[in-house]
Amino acid sequence: MSEDLMVKVENVSMRFNLASEKINSIKEYFIKTLKGKISYNEFWALNDVSFEVRRGEAVALIGLNGSGKSTMLKVIAGVLKPTKGQARVYGEMAPLIELGAGFDFDLTARENVYLNGAILGHSREEMDLYYSDIVCFSELEPFMDAPVKNFSSGMMARLAFAIATIGQPDLLIVDEVLSVGDFRFQEKCMERINNMLEKGTTLLFVSHSIDQVRMLCSKVVWLEHGHLRAFGPSEVHCAEYEKAY
Repeated sequence: MSEDLMVKVENVSMRFNLASEKINSIKEYFIKTLKGKISYNEFWALNDVSFEVRRGEAVALIGLNGSGKSTMLKVIAGVLKPTKGQARVYGEMAPLIELGAGFDFDLTARENVYLNGAILGHSREEMDLYYSDIVCFSELEPFMDAPVKNFSSGMMARLAFAIATIGQPDLLIVDEVLSVGDFRFQEKCMERINNMLEKGTTLLFVSHSIDQVRMLCSKVVWLEHGHLRAFGPSEVHCAEYEKAY
């Protein structure tokens, strides 16, 4: 294995079983399950996808809705186990995949900072050191003792991003989070990501904004209906993507 390898995706396929009929309640679901009366349609969200990401690279996953981008990130992050193949990460990972994932909505923002820190493998002492930076970056100081369930999606995005980008992770995974919130804060997030890239962090990035992809990423993984359509320089494939759609 090359020492500069960060992510290795080998022949990954991901199948979901979708119920072929409408089920109106949990009770109906269990009754039909016990009677063996539920039929499923197979849906392959990913089909034999392979690529590698080197240390320090910034790689975007592009494609239309339903192309498999978020599923691929979840496989890499270990949230989903692929039906076939495997995805390996060689280093410390900071995933920012689903808005609010890892938050307990009944807890305050302050409590969620320490909860998410623990999930990311940081001790309470470490989070004590990071806490002021998280509050300052998220610009949520007046709201840190309010329950997260009262936060807007933009406020949750601020808090989640501020927590996920503490320290210097080997791999940062960002899925559409920069599409939430105001433009000024998006620019602030982009600046922090660029600073992390300059210090050697590897980035896997999903965005519907091709302009953001061009600004941040040198390579793209282009997925189409779960298949790998292209993998290579962003300047080449972003132009092809825009022409195709």
